[in-house]
Amino acid sequence: MPTDPETPRPTVLVTGGAGYIGSHAVLALLDAGWKVVVIDNLVTGFRWAVPEAATFAEGDIADAALVGRLIAEHGIGAIIHFAGSVVVPESVSDPLKYYDNNTVRSRSLIESAVKGGVRHFIFSSTAATYGIPASSPISEDAPTRPINPYGMSKLMTEAMLADVARAHPINYCALRYFNVAGADPRGRSGQSTAGATHLIKVAVEAATGKRGHVSVYGTDYATPDGTGVRDYIHVSDLAAAHVHALEQLIEDSAASHILNCGYGRGFSVLEVLDAVDRVTNVTVERRMEPRRAGDPDALVADNRAILARLPWRPERAALDTIVRDALAWERALSERTRG
Repeated sequence: MPTDPETPRPTVLVTGGAGYIGSHAVLALLDAGWKVVVIDNLVTGFRWAVPEAATFAEGDIADAALVGRLIAEHGIGAIIHFAGSVVVPESVSDPLKYYDNNTVRSRSLIESAVKGGVRHFIFSSTAATYGIPASSPISEDAPTRPINPYGMSKLMTEAMLADVARAHPINYCALRYFNVAGADPRGRSGQSTAGATHLIKVAVEAATGKRGHVSVYGTDYATPDGTGVRDYIHVSDLAAAHVHALEQLIEDSAASHILNCGYGRGFSVLEVLDAVDRVTNVTVERRMEPRRAGDPDALVADNRAILARLPWRPERAALDTIVRDALAWERALSERTRG
């Protein structure tokens, strides 16, 4: 639902707004006419990814003095929280980093929001909160049994938000992402982190000569071609979901939401690689490797709740479109590096 045009829109604080998904959300907010303040410590984000139209502050979300000053000076009425660590294997080898970055620092941010009178909070969560699901597609009421510290650190923040919303005048929306891919179709931002592990990013790197091959982990899953099936969502569609979620929180300040972000259909690893071959006219080398521990056969969103509660509708859901936008960004990154 759109906000009332007679009601002034609150300024939005976007944490981690110099990162991959955060930068796309900033673009979506600015395109829709919102005022945006970005806070990012630039450990994994890029200053160039923040548009000039947004106010930028370099710093950490756990710096309560800085966050409190930003809230007061800019009249922040809503926070969209992306800042955190996102690499699942790293969370297993360094769990304390994840409980610090994703849970402890989120607690500090939430406290700053409450103290500053912020009324609306959107949280970047993950399908990793479900662990290995008993069935697919997965609905929001499925059991949450994370199998790694990354998923658990996000679930703990969801629990904090639920408790805080019961105790204070703030509502929230936790958006549980499935597999995010692609790039801004206008070429303004994309996945830029070195050493990224997401399949489509890895595959377009291979197609552009930045990698020698793509590893396929497991070919004996209970899926049509034996490789894992995932629900890939275009990052620009995901960014749009945040804008709609914000409008909904403002429209009904008594309600909070937990919503899956996916398309409700999945593609196997081999189907994704076929799409990359098709779009690039390059045959990417595939190396078959053993399964990785903890990878489910299929991870697909039941997205009926988000379609029912928000006026959000996917616009770039075709797999070839996602790959094409990721490829265009990868080529732009190569030009940036050469330049």
